[in-house]
Amino acid sequence: MATGIYQNDDEETYTVTFPADDILTTVTSSGAAAANWIATTRQLNQHRLDHLVVGLDLEWRPTFQRGADANFTALIQLCVDQRCLIFQIIHADVIPDELSEFLSDERFRFVGVGIDADVAKLEEDYELTVANPVDLRVLAAEKMDRPELRTAGLATLVKEIMGLRMTKPRHIRASEWDRERLTLHQIKYACADAFASFEIGRRLFYDEI
Repeated sequence: MATGIYQNDDEETYTVTFPADDILTTVTSSGAAAANWIATTRQLNQHRLDHLVVGLDLEWRPTFQRGADANFTALIQLCVDQRCLIFQIIHADVIPDELSEFLSDERFRFVGVGIDADVAKLEEDYELTVANPVDLRVLAAEKMDRPELRTAGLATLVKEIMGLRMTKPRHIRASEWDRERLTLHQIKYACADAFASFEIGRRLFYDEI
């Protein structure tokens, strides 16, 4: 789905390219930078804050040992339109109040596949509450009158709704998401998940399917 990535002039932003979109992606562990991304998002979307759709996803280092506790959430990915935030919360200097306020804003609809599990993990790991999560599988099944989509993965929804092929290589999906400097492959993967969630949610909520 994502076709390329390149770093911009500053150290924190990248452009992740898709067939029809270029996504400006901020990768940071700075609470101030995350707060700034949120403030800019609110400003750019003042006209639709009462029904804002936000793609939400998490990443963490997988645990391969049977019976071991899951590792802490390493990344929070948020996406609205052509802007994505990859917040390295596990390395954050501070978790800004703006993030908590954004996630708990009941006007916003946070969309993702299997999002209830991510919401529970975010609450358990960092006591962050997501007020209005929407599972894209359920939404797609209802909007498209296709009950089988209730068990679909993100790649299937991308194919059915966006008409694109999405690959999720295991060596990236199960990689070290808690590393301080993410690889370009990790950034592209994390951005693609959040952007795809946003775009599917946008099309479903606004009846563009």
